[in-house]
Amino acid sequence: METIISACISAGVTLVICLLNNHGQQEKTRALMEYKLDELTKRVDKHNNVVERTYNIEERLSVQEEQIKVANHRIEDLEKGERL
Repeated sequence: METIISACISAGVTLVICLLNNHGQQEKTRALMEYKLDELTKRVDKHNNVVERTYNIEERLSVQEEQIKVANHRIEDLEKGERL
């Protein structure tokens, strides 16, 4: 009977220690996941910022290309006028 009681006490203590250990590991894992998520969020924000800037640059480039085309047509018109 004493063997059964001591085995039950030993099992209970072991169970409590396992539960405490698991809880501690869960807290560490949660903290690590939150850290990684924050870092990933920062990287995504940087990426989105680059995408926005690239879009703005492409938009300005297309406007400048159109202005160059217009200027070239004006130059051609002026050159044709001088030939006549």
